Amino acid sequence: MIEIKIPGYRTLQLKHIVMDYNGTLSCDGYLIEGVGERLKIIGNDIQLHVLTADTFGRAASQLKEIPALLSILPPDNQDIGKFDYVNNLGPDFSVCIGNGRNDRLMLKGAVLGIALIQEEGASVETLLSADVVCKDILAALDLLTNTKRLVATLRS
Repeated sequence: MIEIKIPGYRTLQLKHIVMDYNGTLSCDGYLIEGVGERLKIIGNDIQLHVLTADTFGRAASQLKEIPALLSILPPDNQDIGKFDYVNNLGPDFSVCIGNGRNDRLMLKGAVLGIALIQEEGASVETLLSADVVCKDILAALDLLTNTKRLVATLRS
């Protein structure tokens, strides 16, 4: 578990990190450089979950060395599928990271939602559903290993 005390906001007790794959952890189906190393470190403290439609068919092979639970979702109603997944885990203990419109509900429902603006861009609805917006996945993952950055962003 990762515990983060944020003055004037709340104390986060994070047990799960739920991440979109395409556009979040990967570009065109290939894991973004530096992501694997960071996930292995974070995976020591928090359970990793990756949700995807696996548009490019590469998620399993790209994540084979990562200690993450991979769930391939059907292409329809992914927003609801992702939201339900987080609700089953426990939204009060989940941080969610994504960029697409289908990520908006899970980001809004989680105790901490992080939206990204990378090569695929980001849905405006998803940006408005997030607690934090990062320029890329590496910066987002670094918030969980260098938690004072997150405290500086969210404190009152």
